[in-house]
Amino acid sequence: MKAKDTDILIIPGYTNSGPGHWQSRWQSKLSTARRVEQREWSKPVRGDWIARVAEEANRAERPILLVAHSLGIPTAIHALPVIEKPVAGAFFVAPPDVANPKIRPKHLMTFGPYPREPLPFPSVVVASRNDEFCAFDVAEDIAAAWGSLFVDAGEAGHLNAESGFGPWPEGSLLLAKFLSRL
Repeated sequence: MKAKDTDILIIPGYTNSGPGHWQSRWQSKLSTARRVEQREWSKPVRGDWIARVAEEANRAERPILLVAHSLGIPTAIHALPVIEKPVAGAFFVAPPDVANPKIRPKHLMTFGPYPREPLPFPSVVVASRNDEFCAFDVAEDIAAAWGSLFVDAGEAGHLNAESGFGPWPEGSLLLAKFLSRL
Protein backbone atom coordinates (compact mmCIF):
# COMPACT_ATOMS: atom_id res chain seq x y z
CA MET A 1 0.00 0.00 0.00
CA LYS A 2 1.20 3.52 -0.71
CA ALA A 3 0.56 6.59 1.45
CA LYS A 4 -1.70 8.03 -1.28
CA ASP A 5 -3.98 4.98 -0.91
CA THR A 6 -4.72 5.70 2.76
CA ASP A 7 -6.23 8.42 4.90
CA ILE A 8 -3.43 9.05 7.37
CA LEU A 9 -4.65 10.30 10.74
CA ILE A 10 -1.97 12.10 12.72
CA ILE A 11 -2.95 11.73 16.39
CA PRO A 12 -0.75 13.83 18.68
CA GLY A 13 -0.50 13.43 22.41
CA TYR A 14 -0.71 15.72 25.40
CA THR A 15 -0.10 19.42 24.45
CA ASN A 16 -0.07 18.58 20.70
CA SER A 17 2.96 18.20 18.43
CA GLY A 18 4.65 21.48 17.59
CA PRO A 19 5.96 22.53 14.16
CA GLY A 20 9.35 20.86 14.70
CA HIS A 21 7.88 17.50 15.77
CA TRP A 22 8.14 14.58 13.36
CA GLN A 23 4.31 14.27 13.27
CA SER A 24 3.95 17.85 12.04
CA ARG A 25 6.70 17.36 9.47
CA TRP A 26 5.10 14.15 8.18
CA GLN A 27 1.70 15.82 8.02
CA SER A 28 3.09 18.56 5.77
CA LYS A 29 4.78 16.03 3.46
CA LEU A 30 2.08 13.36 3.18
CA SER A 31 -0.76 14.57 0.96
CA THR A 32 -3.40 12.33 2.54
CA ALA A 33 -2.41 13.12 6.15
CA ARG A 34 -4.53 15.22 8.46
CA ARG A 35 -4.19 15.97 12.14
CA VAL A 36 -6.87 15.12 14.64
CA GLU A 37 -7.35 18.48 16.36
CA GLN A 38 -8.43 18.38 19.97
CA ARG A 39 -10.42 21.17 21.59
CA GLU A 40 -8.22 21.20 24.69
CA TRP A 41 -4.63 20.05 24.29
CA SER A 42 -3.40 20.79 27.82
CA LYS A 43 -6.38 19.37 29.75
CA PRO A 44 -7.31 16.21 27.85
CA VAL A 45 -10.66 14.63 28.58
CA ARG A 46 -10.70 10.98 27.55
CA GLY A 47 -14.24 10.93 26.14
CA ASP A 48 -13.74 14.14 24.16
CA TRP A 49 -10.43 13.02 22.71
CA ILE A 50 -11.79 9.60 21.73
CA ALA A 51 -14.83 11.21 20.09
CA ARG A 52 -12.59 13.49 17.99
CA VAL A 53 -10.48 10.57 16.75
CA ALA A 54 -13.61 8.59 15.85
CA GLU A 55 -15.14 11.61 14.13
CA GLU A 56 -12.06 12.14 11.95
CA ALA A 57 -11.67 8.43 11.24
CA ASN A 58 -15.30 8.10 10.21
CA ARG A 59 -14.78 10.87 7.62
CA ALA A 60 -12.19 8.71 5.85
CA GLU A 61 -12.67 7.86 2.19
CA ARG A 62 -9.81 5.35 2.03
CA PRO A 63 -8.48 2.76 4.48
CA ILE A 64 -7.10 4.50 7.56
CA LEU A 65 -3.54 4.54 8.83
CA LEU A 66 -3.35 5.70 12.45
CA VAL A 67 -0.10 7.54 13.26
CA ALA A 68 -0.19 8.23 16.98
CA HIS A 69 2.35 9.58 19.44
CA SER A 70 2.25 9.40 23.22
CA LEU A 71 -1.25 10.08 24.64
CA GLY A 72 -2.57 9.81 21.08
CA ILE A 73 -1.99 6.05 21.34
CA PRO A 74 -4.43 5.23 24.15
CA THR A 75 -6.83 7.71 22.56
CA ALA A 76 -6.69 5.83 19.25
CA ILE A 77 -6.93 2.42 20.93
CA HIS A 78 -10.00 3.43 22.93
CA ALA A 79 -11.59 4.94 19.79
CA LEU A 80 -11.42 1.66 17.84
CA PRO A 81 -14.86 0.38 18.92
CA VAL A 82 -16.52 3.52 17.50
CA ILE A 83 -14.50 3.76 14.28
CA GLU A 84 -16.79 2.53 11.52
CA LYS A 85 -14.35 2.78 8.61
CA PRO A 86 -11.65 0.18 7.86
CA VAL A 87 -8.33 0.66 9.63
CA ALA A 88 -5.47 -0.65 7.49
CA GLY A 89 -2.83 -0.29 10.17
CA ALA A 90 -1.39 1.67 13.06
CA PHE A 91 2.02 3.23 13.67
CA PHE A 92 2.37 3.95 17.40
CA VAL A 93 5.36 5.87 18.78
CA ALA A 94 6.27 6.28 22.46
CA PRO A 95 3.25 4.80 24.24
CA PRO A 96 2.82 6.29 27.71
CA ASP A 97 2.24 4.02 30.70
CA VAL A 98 -1.24 5.32 31.54
CA ALA A 99 -1.58 2.75 34.33
CA ASN A 100 1.44 4.11 36.23
CA PRO A 101 0.31 6.21 39.21
CA LYS A 102 3.54 8.24 38.91
CA ILE A 103 2.53 9.65 35.49
CA ARG A 104 2.18 13.43 35.41
CA PRO A 105 -0.11 15.17 35.07
CA LYS A 106 -2.07 12.62 37.07
CA HIS A 107 -5.31 12.98 35.05
CA LEU A 108 -3.55 11.24 32.13
CA MET A 109 -4.26 8.00 34.00
CA THR A 110 -7.90 8.42 32.95
CA PHE A 111 -6.76 7.20 29.51
CA GLY A 112 -5.81 3.82 30.96
CA PRO A 113 -5.74 0.99 31.19
CA TYR A 114 -4.90 -0.21 27.69
CA PRO A 115 -7.08 -2.97 26.27
CA ARG A 116 -4.96 -6.12 25.99
CA GLU A 117 -6.69 -7.83 23.06
CA PRO A 118 -4.77 -8.30 19.79
CA LEU A 119 -5.45 -5.53 17.27
CA PRO A 120 -7.43 -6.58 14.20
CA PHE A 121 -4.92 -4.95 11.81
CA PRO A 122 -1.13 -4.76 11.44
CA SER A 123 0.63 -2.39 13.79
CA VAL A 124 4.03 -1.16 14.89
CA VAL A 125 4.99 0.10 18.34
CA VAL A 126 8.22 2.13 18.55
CA ALA A 127 9.60 2.65 22.05
CA SER A 128 12.68 4.10 23.68
CA ARG A 129 14.74 2.52 26.44
CA ASN A 130 14.78 5.78 28.42
CA ASP A 131 11.33 7.27 27.84
CA GLU A 132 10.35 9.14 31.00
CA PHE A 133 6.67 8.33 30.37
CA CYS A 134 6.96 4.55 29.97
CA ALA A 135 9.38 1.86 31.05
CA PHE A 136 10.74 -0.09 28.09
CA ASP A 137 9.44 -3.45 29.34
CA VAL A 138 5.94 -2.00 29.75
CA ALA A 139 5.96 -0.76 26.13
CA GLU A 140 7.24 -4.14 24.98
CA ASP A 141 4.47 -5.91 26.90
CA ILE A 142 1.79 -3.63 25.41
CA ALA A 143 3.09 -4.33 21.89
CA ALA A 144 3.11 -8.08 22.53
CA ALA A 145 -0.48 -8.02 23.79
CA TRP A 146 -1.60 -6.20 20.65
CA GLY A 147 0.39 -8.45 18.31
CA SER A 148 2.37 -5.42 17.12
CA LEU A 149 5.81 -5.40 15.60
CA PHE A 150 7.98 -3.93 18.36
CA VAL A 151 10.82 -1.58 17.41
CA ASP A 152 13.54 -0.72 19.93
CA ALA A 153 14.53 2.92 19.31
CA GLY A 154 17.44 2.72 21.74
CA GLU A 155 18.12 5.60 24.14
CA ALA A 156 15.80 8.09 22.42
CA GLY A 157 13.83 9.79 25.20
CA HIS A 158 10.18 10.38 24.37
CA LEU A 159 10.81 10.39 20.60
CA ASN A 160 9.68 13.98 20.21
CA ALA A 161 11.26 17.25 19.08
CA GLU A 162 12.59 17.92 22.59
CA SER A 163 14.58 14.67 22.51
CA GLY A 164 15.96 15.43 19.03
CA PHE A 165 13.32 13.73 16.89
CA GLY A 166 12.13 16.52 14.63
CA PRO A 167 12.81 15.23 11.10
CA TRP A 168 13.37 11.61 12.27
CA PRO A 169 14.44 10.10 8.91
CA GLU A 170 14.68 6.59 10.44
CA GLY A 171 11.02 6.88 11.42
CA SER A 172 10.08 7.91 7.87
CA LEU A 173 11.86 4.84 6.51
CA LEU A 174 10.18 2.61 9.07
CA LEU A 175 6.77 4.05 8.15
CA ALA A 176 7.46 3.54 4.41
CA LYS A 177 8.49 -0.07 5.03
CA PHE A 178 5.41 -0.67 7.16
CA LEU A 179 3.13 0.85 4.49
CA SER A 180 4.69 -1.33 1.78
CA ARG A 181 3.64 -4.42 3.75
CA LEU A 182 0.00 -3.39 4.17
